[in-house]
Amino acid sequence: MPAKPLILVIEDDHHLNQSIQEFLAPLADTRGVYAGDEGEYLASEGIFDAIILDIMLPEMDGFTVLHKLRAAHVGTPVLILTAKDGLSDKMRGFDLGTDDYLTKPFHREELMARIKVLLKRSGKYRDDHTLAFGPLTVQLNDRSVTVSGVPVALSGKEYDLLVYLLQNQGTIVTKEQIFDRLWGFDSDTGLAVVEVYMSNLRKKLKGTAVADAIRTIRNVGYILDEVAANAGK
Repeated sequence: MPAKPLILVIEDDHHLNQSIQEFLAPLADTRGVYAGDEGEYLASEGIFDAIILDIMLPEMDGFTVLHKLRAAHVGTPVLILTAKDGLSDKMRGFDLGTDDYLTKPFHREELMARIKVLLKRSGKYRDDHTLAFGPLTVQLNDRSVTVSGVPVALSGKEYDLLVYLLQNQGTIVTKEQIFDRLWGFDSDTGLAVVEVYMSNLRKKLKGTAVADAIRTIRNVGYILDEVAANAGK
């Protein structure tokens, strides 16, 4: 899986859902669902970088989805995309915690621009396509990794794991979140694969500030912690 932002599209119109995903493909990886309850379940995993949410959905409406997510302290940026253009609907959406509100019909370019703003605000998208941590630099365009200018060869999943940690600096990511993000909900690979790839990544970065900064939170997951990196110097 490329290390792009990951966006969840919750929209019951199958054609529109697919169209949005295809349009966003150059910017992000996407997953689409067509019912509110399924969308709420997936979004609650906390692995997405942004959510596009319709209001009029089967099983659970978008307002309820948003309310449940915010009540569960899921802070993923949400853009409501709906035909409901009344002021009361917009106010309700913002009161419930949406980050943006766009009404249908819409221009695809405006949707793209607004999603970029949300991703930039949360640090999940950069125009220069570069991530850095101390002496480490990751180029997202060509998937190259260097430490103090020296190339580091990482496999596909090792690279994706490093990018996911860099995109969530200072935040604990659970093993389940890493697994779902990198391997997918329906993968038949076991959760232990996360520990294997984390061990491989640490070995390849051994002796660098990044290796010292990857801290294990016992029975929970991992955190990329700059304080831990400084303590290891």
